[in-house]
Amino acid sequence: MEKATILVVEDDMHLMEGIRDILKMKGYTVLTATNGVAGLEKLQACDVPPDLIVSDIMMPRMNGYEFFNAVRAVENWVTIPFIFLTAKGEREDIRLGTKLGADDYVIKPFDADDLLIAVSAKLRVFRRRAEIWQKEVSEIKRNILTILNHELRTPLTYVVAYADMLHRDADDLSLDDMRSFLRGINTGANRLRRLVENFILLVELDSGEAKKTYEWRSRTLDDYNALLRGIEFKYQDFADEKHVKIEMAIDPDLAPIKADSEYINAAVECLVDNAIKFSDKATEENPSVVLVRVFQDGDVLCIAVEDAGRGIPPSELDRIFESFYQIDREKYEDQGAGSGLAIVHGVTQLHGGTIAIKSNFGEGTICTMRIPVLKEAEVATR
Repeated sequence: MEKATILVVEDDMHLMEGIRDILKMKGYTVLTATNGVAGLEKLQACDVPPDLIVSDIMMPRMNGYEFFNAVRAVENWVTIPFIFLTAKGEREDIRLGTKLGADDYVIKPFDADDLLIAVSAKLRVFRRRAEIWQKEVSEIKRNILTILNHELRTPLTYVVAYADMLHRDADDLSLDDMRSFLRGINTGANRLRRLVENFILLVELDSGEAKKTYEWRSRTLDDYNALLRGIEFKYQDFADEKHVKIEMAIDPDLAPIKADSEYINAAVECLVDNAIKFSDKATEENPSVVLVRVFQDGDVLCIAVEDAGRGIPPSELDRIFESFYQIDREKYEDQGAGSGLAIVHGVTQLHGGTIAIKSNFGEGTICTMRIPVLKEAEVATR
């Protein structure tokens, strides 16, 4: 394994040289500085940040705490492991350093083994974290490439192919042919639009922007019929294509909720889209039903979407809320980017609620958003 580079910041020259020699004997590359200001200058001069920083606390010009905060303020340095050197019995140093977020301490006076064990342990943890991060990044890249290759290319092919035929053969096409081609263009365009909108919403949820939007855009929501009517109309063509019938069941006299209607609408759309898509056992002779229910369970409003599709294997339940995750994507070649349930989960949490999944593999699934209702006093003040 390639040896690490370590920055040692220590104002006692004899101690600093001793630490340098101990680390060099173990094959580490060592950079040195006599205070925090000099340490920052060393970091700025590095093309590649060091793998670890060992720093004294009591130093002139810039002490160890100030140096630590300055390092953590720079994005490229924020993950560098940081070990403080502190005098024996200085518990206040340890308490404050822990509060700041230091990774470890070596108590002075120390022997060579104490220092080397702490350095080796921190580097090992850091490298393991880096490996996990790289694996996660690679998985995200693979998912994005899959989505770009299939989810963007397929609807674009619809749009481009039908548009090209309309342009090339317009004089020879009947009115029915034109309507058919326009439906194809519309299908592809809508699929692209949903994909882009879902990506944008995922970014908003992950970045915290959705929370800010919710805080200023949320209002009292009590017209659940209007909410679901729009969704039923929007997904009717897709349901017909999949031989699915959408049914709505809304209980009367439901309490209102505090909600961002656009976000709630997007989440319910994701549930309906999934329910239709995974009702893949339906045929023209044996159609399936997707039931959307809105009911109240005590002080919680429930929006449940039930299908009679393939269901979710128990082993997959822990992963279904992950962004871009689809069960056996290669086997089923399902449409979509695997963002639907991640959006539902994020939107439900944004509204202070929870999501419940009940699924029997091979029989169907019920996904339920559970959102707290407003109390009468809260309604009166809104």
